[in-house]
Order: sequence, then C-alpha cells, then structure tokens
Amino acid sequence: MIAGAFGSHGLKGRLDPGQLQAWHTAANYAIFNGIALFAISLHPRFAAHRFAGPAIAAGGLVFSSSIFVLTLNRDRFRFLGPITPMGGAAMIAG
Repeated sequence: MIAGAFGSHGLKGRLDPGQLQAWHTAANYAIFNGIALFAISLHPRFAAHRFAGPAIAAGGLVFSSSIFVLTLNRDRFRFLGPITPMGGAAMIAG
C-alpha cells in the first residue's frame, strides 16, 4: 500500500508514464502476494507447507523490489532486469 501511494504521490511528475506504470505493477503484485500468503496461512494443508509460502514470499520480494529499483535507476542496476522474471517464476511455483 505504501509503495503504491508513494508512486502515485511522491513519484508523479518525476517518472515518465511507462516507469510509473511499472512502479504500480510492482506495488500491485506486492499486495497480491500478501493476499496469497494470507490465504495460504489459512489453509490447513498449505499453512505448514515447506515450499508454497516461502516461494511466494521470496518471489514477491525479488519481483517487486527489482522493478522498484529498476524504475528508479535502470542504468546503474541493469543486471536486475533478468532477475525479475525469476521472482515471477518463484511466485507462480508457490
């Protein structure tokens, strides 16, 4: 929620529309990951699962944070570009 609000208010006018859209995508996925982790924690079979929760949490962290960093400074952190899909794959696997 904070990342989305920061993008809407703090970064408006500082980023081009494409960068702002990427920021909002990362913020939305962070929220969806929180909802998914909550749902998994309520399920009796998956609450203690060794893979699902950690994969969603780690994948969400890698996916969203790499987009946040790339949005703010793509030239300096270009190496994060190929890492973003790995975070997405981990979320899907979870």
